[in-house]
Amino acid sequence: MSKQVIILGAGVIGLSTALYCARRGMSVTIIDQKARQRDGCSFGNAGMIVPSHFIPLAAPGMVALGLKWMWNPESPFYIQPRLDADLMRWGLHFWKAATKARVDAAAPVLRDLSLLSRECFETLGLDFGLVKRGLLMLCQKQQTLDEEGHMAGKANALGIPAEVLDAKATAVLDPAVTMQVCGSVFFPKDCHLTPGRFIGAVEAELLRLGVTFLWETEVKGFEVEGQTLRAVKTSKGAVSGDEVVLCGGVWSAQLANELDLKIPMQAGKGYSLTLTNPKQLPELCSICTEARLAVTPMEGALRVGGTMELAGIDESITQRRVRGITRAFPQYFPAFEEKDFAEVKPWSGLRPVSPDGMPYIGRTQRWKNLTVATGHAMMGLSLAPATGRMVAEVLSGEKSSVALDLMSPDRFA
Repeated sequence: MSKQVIILGAGVIGLSTALYCARRGMSVTIIDQKARQRDGCSFGNAGMIVPSHFIPLAAPGMVALGLKWMWNPESPFYIQPRLDADLMRWGLHFWKAATKARVDAAAPVLRDLSLLSRECFETLGLDFGLVKRGLLMLCQKQQTLDEEGHMAGKANALGIPAEVLDAKATAVLDPAVTMQVCGSVFFPKDCHLTPGRFIGAVEAELLRLGVTFLWETEVKGFEVEGQTLRAVKTSKGAVSGDEVVLCGGVWSAQLANELDLKIPMQAGKGYSLTLTNPKQLPELCSICTEARLAVTPMEGALRVGGTMELAGIDESITQRRVRGITRAFPQYFPAFEEKDFAEVKPWSGLRPVSPDGMPYIGRTQRWKNLTVATGHAMMGLSLAPATGRMVAEVLSGEKSSVALDLMSPDRFA
């Protein structure tokens, strides 16, 4: 009899986990509180697969930079001032994690995760239009280019190819678009795709494999026996299983509390705007480094996304945050103007952000049959296939493809 697996959350992490479990012959049920998702965090993101992003969010200098940005409501990073004990604890963990030693330990793990995920994207055997042309870190200031050049040296030392380019070489690499930069760093291993197309392809494969979806189903609690979760109690009745996988994005923290787990998490709101008929269309995806904007061509459209806003579980649109994006983008791509976005409806999504910049992946000591897979922040799509494969390995009793120590769900217990 096949192992019965219950997956809590139908975002890109949950779907990827279901895919790898179902392909190993497991019987999978996915539970999600929302209707069949077409607006979640997995759909409006920048669609990037980024081995270039091997530095965790909690890094030296980020605390000071975050405090500086906090006073500008249009800055790339903003924390809504509020008396919140969870936010304060999260901030303390972030401060403790933002050290060189911690970053040096985390970087090889994030590299291994990203390169594994890129390999998985290439070998999934699904049609979702993966574009393997690399990524440009666009810099307007020489100081920024020098800093990014230093990071390129670290990347190459880790086995992630990176090349520093001047403005002319940058333009040659992507001649279809006009860029106003002093140079860039090119990461040839990075890729991009259209998130909705990827999600659709995975969902179709899951249905073909016989995976059960329970949409608009709220988790009400758990039936437990000792250290084992026997069933998930939902608004549509109890669902029994041998294994439970918690990958509910920002809502994972609430369920974790009910399970007596300490998984610090903050909702990092991000925004994106998609031009369906852009004046120019780059061939490569890019990051506008100083402005922290992500720019991705998507099957004829152009998506521009950015900001990290810690404002709790709040999916509303803050217009001043959107203005920060629309004002910064033309500074790098001068063929565009802020008014080009006037009729574009902004999208927002909540990213699950751990305080140390590492996802939570693996078993917990508290529950014998619970595995956690959440906290990927801005890297959810990028790391989804690797996460799904690793969770399937854990459930099968196999050695994980990437060492799980730094990603333990118990690390803040």
